[in-house]
Amino acid sequence: MSPGKERGGRARGLTVAVTGPTGTFGAGLVPLLQDDDRVESVIGMARRPFDPAERGWTKMTYRQGDVRDPEALREAFAGADVVVHLAFLITGNASRQTTRAINVDGTLNVFRAAAAVGARRFVYASSVAAYGFHRDNPERIAEDWPVRPASRLFYAQEKAELEQLLEEESAAAPELDLYLLRPPVVLGPHAVGGKDVLPGPLAPVGRRLFGRPRRLPVPVPLLVPQHPLQFVHQDDVGQALLLCVLGAGPPGAYNIAGEGVLTAADVAREFGALAIPLPAAPAQAAARAFARLPFLPPAAEWVEAASRPAIMDTTRAREELGWRPRYTGLEALRDTLRPGSR
Repeated sequence: MSPGKERGGRARGLTVAVTGPTGTFGAGLVPLLQDDDRVESVIGMARRPFDPAERGWTKMTYRQGDVRDPEALREAFAGADVVVHLAFLITGNASRQTTRAINVDGTLNVFRAAAAVGARRFVYASSVAAYGFHRDNPERIAEDWPVRPASRLFYAQEKAELEQLLEEESAAAPELDLYLLRPPVVLGPHAVGGKDVLPGPLAPVGRRLFGRPRRLPVPVPLLVPQHPLQFVHQDDVGQALLLCVLGAGPPGAYNIAGEGVLTAADVAREFGALAIPLPAAPAQAAARAFARLPFLPPAAEWVEAASRPAIMDTTRAREELGWRPRYTGLEALRDTLRPGSR
């Protein structure tokens, strides 16, 4: 790690600014920043007030602000060596215009503010969804495969667009190193919505089906039993984010995922359900056909994620970033479902 900026001739630890510190990714990262001696102070920016001390985050200073407010961002980031951008809307009742203003315009505001205050690294939590769910995607997607907007899924479209926009911004600000992390579904005992497992607006359906252990057939259109899935534990995401904060590897994009590929049937069994066996190809073809229907409601857009597997190769994160996940995908799922987890 390169040393912090000099003050009075003595090197200091890093000052790290984090947007959205109380979400799932923040739950994995902030405790690591708290415990790492190379980090001197943390700026936590969020719209809703919270007390860092109540969480044991004694290094953190809270700054109230909105990513749609460039001036508030510059004021909050003053003195930051690294900016980690975790604030992002996935679900909720916000309009498409509001969601875009926060996710796309807000992310660009955060990057520009980081550049304006002289930060050296910008770390952004992207997603496997940035690759899109295209029929010509390889069986294992490496970072040199292009990100491309999904056909219908709004979340995936924004993630792909944002990566492309951030690359353009980075070219205009070469002094600010850009790190992009691409995780799959993030799980863990404190993951926000972690017990849902099913993505986005489909989560309430999963809760009704799997509210308690039971043995019953799972409708094939819901889970597509042989559809392959990757998971990653929130703590392992936090570790990858920390390595980017410290500049442990070269800037760029990194795929991260726990070891092992599960199927939707494996997930159903962990819930105590029994999936109906069905070949993957017909189920994925049905998902593709459904995703092409006109006037698809927003909640149903997530079916596109089942239309084509998106399984990542994580070699680069291991070899260049030095990342080693503690949890397999199955262990991340079990840690999410264990008694006492949120």
